[in-house]
Amino acid sequence: MARHKTQNLPDFSALLTPKNSLMLAVERAVLRGQDCACASVPIAEQIAARLAGVITLDLVKSGQRLLEADISEVLHVSRAPVREALRILERDRLVEFQARRGAIVTAPDENELRDIFRVRSVLYVTMLEQATRENLPELEALLTAHIPRLAQAAEASIDAYAVESFLLNFATIGLCHNRLLVDILHSISLRTLRYVRLGMVAAPQTIRTSLEVWRAMQDAAMRRDGPLLLALATSRLDEARDAAVRAVVEQPS
Repeated sequence: MARHKTQNLPDFSALLTPKNSLMLAVERAVLRGQDCACASVPIAEQIAARLAGVITLDLVKSGQRLLEADISEVLHVSRAPVREALRILERDRLVEFQARRGAIVTAPDENELRDIFRVRSVLYVTMLEQATRENLPELEALLTAHIPRLAQAAEASIDAYAVESFLLNFATIGLCHNRLLVDILHSISLRTLRYVRLGMVAAPQTIRTSLEVWRAMQDAAMRRDGPLLLALATSRLDEARDAAVRAVVEQPS
């Protein structure tokens, strides 16, 4: 007899869909740079990376339950690695555990989302301040290499731009020598990515604004103007936050 399904659950068949570039970028971020296809990656981490990808694409919605039995059934694995995978996602605050409900995709309200982005902004600017002080030529080279890809992505699609801006942020974070700060930023960037993407989906014009600010940051780095670069980064983060908050507030319940 087929097992009765709890109502209002995500369609976990999304876990079997072909991976797009955004899902692959998220998977590598969850695995902290490892390739999910690598034989040395434990199955639990592979499952966590796959779940993170569908969460970021909003194929699994905020507030929905993640039942171990349903996930293991779709992926044809035992429940033990699924349980471990959900704990990995809890580390990056993509999932939280609630009494009597189990694992839930995190669903911050407007105020909490603002707080999350505020913390991200403070940490990112702190990281960037250190990078401009210690690695400004490397930062300039990084921006010079990535901006053309970012411009191409802006013409291609929302998800393409989300991927390139995400990868550029991660590469920038990698210039920081404070490993604790880097790890926290990796985690919080994963947590905010789906909301940044939702903001772009709701207001595609923010992509053009974001690209213009990245170009201005490149120019500031070339002129060795650290204070201007930090101010521009702050404005970009604020714009992404505002677009994300609007998208979440205006989402149908």
